[in-house]
Amino acid sequence: MQNTPELVCPAGNLPALKVAIDNGADAVYMGLKDATNARNFPGLNFDLKSAAEGIAYAHARGRQVLMAINTFSQAGQTTQWQKAVDTAAKLGVDAMIVADPALMAYARQHHPELRLHMSVQGSATNYEAINLMQELYDIRRVVLPRVLTIAQVKHVIENTNVEVEVFGFGSLCVMVEGRCILSSYATGESPNMQGVCSPAKAVRWEQLPGKMNVRLNQVLIDQYNPEEPAGYPTLCKGRFEVNDEIYYALEEPTSLNVLEMLPELIQIGVKAIKIEGRQRSPMYTAQVTKTLRQALDAAAVQPQHYQVTPTWNQALAKVSEGHQSTLGAYSRPWK
Repeated sequence: MQNTPELVCPAGNLPALKVAIDNGADAVYMGLKDATNARNFPGLNFDLKSAAEGIAYAHARGRQVLMAINTFSQAGQTTQWQKAVDTAAKLGVDAMIVADPALMAYARQHHPELRLHMSVQGSATNYEAINLMQELYDIRRVVLPRVLTIAQVKHVIENTNVEVEVFGFGSLCVMVEGRCILSSYATGESPNMQGVCSPAKAVRWEQLPGKMNVRLNQVLIDQYNPEEPAGYPTLCKGRFEVNDEIYYALEEPTSLNVLEMLPELIQIGVKAIKIEGRQRSPMYTAQVTKTLRQALDAAAVQPQHYQVTPTWNQALAKVSEGHQSTLGAYSRPWK
């Protein structure tokens, strides 16, 4: 049996945390109800009471909790971010997921026992950047952005002793993580600081005869017929008229799904597989966690006989964006 990567699952709230643990997560990642968290979205996240309850629930079952303090501290407001680091340490989380080097430095100075994971928001795509962060701030793990091929991930792993975590399922992004200029242009706000690419206050649904328009502020980004399912709108996955043709001009709604390449990810030494989706429902978290748990265990026990089952694909298809899936950047056969 090969070393099985940890399964790291989203906990947008306490119910999601509990179902992730109950369905086989090795670790969950969570955030506080403030701007220190890149999923700072209404109705999500943890106050001190629910965080303490969630951590106790996970630890009682031998699982880990990672705290995402993964936005960049703002000028003149660094105290808020430093207090979040203090809070994470006081709550007894197993690691802190952080992007801002200034917070890494603060954590190393004030909480040297606190394990640091470099967030995908830090956009470290090469081993030189990762090794520098290890040298300066003793990071123990890095979450790689979803832009590398499997060969590039392998190259990173071969040239660093920092643990490597990769995304295995969930939404994709065509931009540098947290730095979407499209969303900033349409909403006037940073996706990194506002919790999502499309803040709820900027979304407009216009019910019209025989159709429904969706706008981000005043920008028309999609139009649905009555029988079409309408997902939560983001500008990059909208449909636009280009040369008299209407289509997904930037990116189709689709989800990353690495089921078929799990044995290869295990073989190259990936330490953890991460599920995206703290903004999604506890049902989503339970469904994806249960499926990935079964698949990971099967791939680790008998990689040579591993096969993706129809049941797994059907389960994930139900919660995939646009009911479609892709290997994303991992597979680029033309290169």
